[in-house]
Amino acid sequence: MTDTPSAKPLAGQTALVTGASRGIGAATARALAAAGAHVILVARKVKALEEVEDAIHADGGTSTIAPLDLTEPDAVSRLAAAIAGRWDTLDIMVLAAAYLPELTPASQMEPKQFNQALLTNVVSTQALIAGFDPLLRRAAAGKIIGLTSSVGSSPRPYWGAYGATKAAFENLLATYAAEVERLSPLRVAIIDPGATRTEMRARAYPGEDASKLKGPEVVAERLVALVTDGFAGLHRERIG
Repeated sequence: MTDTPSAKPLAGQTALVTGASRGIGAATARALAAAGAHVILVARKVKALEEVEDAIHADGGTSTIAPLDLTEPDAVSRLAAAIAGRWDTLDIMVLAAAYLPELTPASQMEPKQFNQALLTNVVSTQALIAGFDPLLRRAAAGKIIGLTSSVGSSPRPYWGAYGATKAAFENLLATYAAEVERLSPLRVAIIDPGATRTEMRARAYPGEDASKLKGPEVVAERLVALVTDGFAGLHRERIG
């Protein structure tokens, strides 16, 4: 049985997913590819990326792996230049990469971990916006999806390091959304995936019964529906 056009609503589009080697990022990459997009997989671990790519190809999709540490100087600008040399536009960018530092009181944050969280969750986000702004604006209707956490807007004891970086992450994306809204069809969505069965969640809640949590594929399905159906202005949503 051949695929109908409706079965591949993102056919002909190019998507980039950070944090694509596991969890929500990997599930979203697979779902975007299943919907017809060519997906650029970005993460640090080559083997894990290759496993996601193999799964995409086994399902009949297409992808390109881009092993990269987003926090390295000029890493994002080099990635953007390489992608611009191959594709004229970028239709979708999903920002799923994140670093969770140790949960501690605000007065006892470990400086090295806090700095890593700032680099991964904030500095690299600005670099991705800057690097891919031209390609996203050239798309017919470019979309950025940024994954956040409830602690970014609702402070919680011991979550100060992560929450502060997610608050900055949201502010950057919301500011960019306001700047481009009247100048381009490019749109931005800030999505809180809610409690989801991931390695990061397990580290934060080691005693939790993970079987009661939704899988990453549930979030991925919603994200694909969102980029397929489109949205107006800055979109905010919590899944589940």
